[in-house]
Amino acid sequence: MGHHPASFRLLFPYSGATTLATACPIVHRGFILPLDVIALVLFGALLHATWNALVKAGSEKSLDAAMIALGAAVVAIPFLPFLPLPQPEAWPFILVSALFQFAYFQLVAASYRAGDIGLVYPLMRGVAPLIVASTSSVIIGEQLTTGAMAGVLTISVGVLTLAFEARKGGKHAIILALLNACVIACYTFVDGIGARVSGNAISYTLWMALLPPVLLFTWAFARRGIKPVARHVYKHWWRGLIGGAGSIGAYGLALWAMTKAPVASVAALRETSILFAVVISVVFLKERVSVWRIAAACVIALGALLLKLT
Repeated sequence: MGHHPASFRLLFPYSGATTLATACPIVHRGFILPLDVIALVLFGALLHATWNALVKAGSEKSLDAAMIALGAAVVAIPFLPFLPLPQPEAWPFILVSALFQFAYFQLVAASYRAGDIGLVYPLMRGVAPLIVASTSSVIIGEQLTTGAMAGVLTISVGVLTLAFEARKGGKHAIILALLNACVIACYTFVDGIGARVSGNAISYTLWMALLPPVLLFTWAFARRGIKPVARHVYKHWWRGLIGGAGSIGAYGLALWAMTKAPVASVAALRETSILFAVVISVVFLKERVSVWRIAAACVIALGALLLKLT
């Protein structure tokens, strides 16, 4: 996402808008998250770690990621007639978000092919709020507080701790995870603002879920052929449906929270899913977890929580 005013007008066509801050005047400063927002975002974090574990456990990770996107769309469709359409201003955000989500799901699959969920997930989810918090003052006018700065530094320490894993051959997985963190930060901004201008965060979430599976399956059909893809979907449809429900549920809760509290704070609180993912990796996926990985996950999660003290 470029910082030039012309690029903002192309992506977000508000008349006379030269920055996202002017396109979206609703900003929050000095805001403490309400208890109900915290509880629902934490539940969303558990759902998020669970669907990632489903992708990691699958044999065809790219197709499983695409199926989870499709499952989210299937869950979304029945609710659409009962919700208002997003405001016209929100549709450019929905379209741009679909492109980021396509990249995101592809990188999720590639990351889990390259490394363990206990290594990849903390990086993907932990570095994203670091990027959001560090750039939110420029992009949407939310100021970085002392607590947020402490969170940024803490997450950085956690990421550096994971560098010890790179010495054991995890370098490729770490690079993919960091690349996806940049994608996550981009769609966090796009969807955080899109949900605000849409007039209804839930409606925005459900409409947003429809396009990514179209892109993902078009890509899969082109690369693998229709029959092999259809065969995999037929055998593992339940994985997509369960994962898709968890995916859209997690993201919908986060987007709703973004309309009640600062984007950077909500993005940070979601990262408690890091701890859920580490537990899942050990208990259910039977991954071998080093002391460095556990320490790094805890430090990154602590940094994410510090970030919410805005």
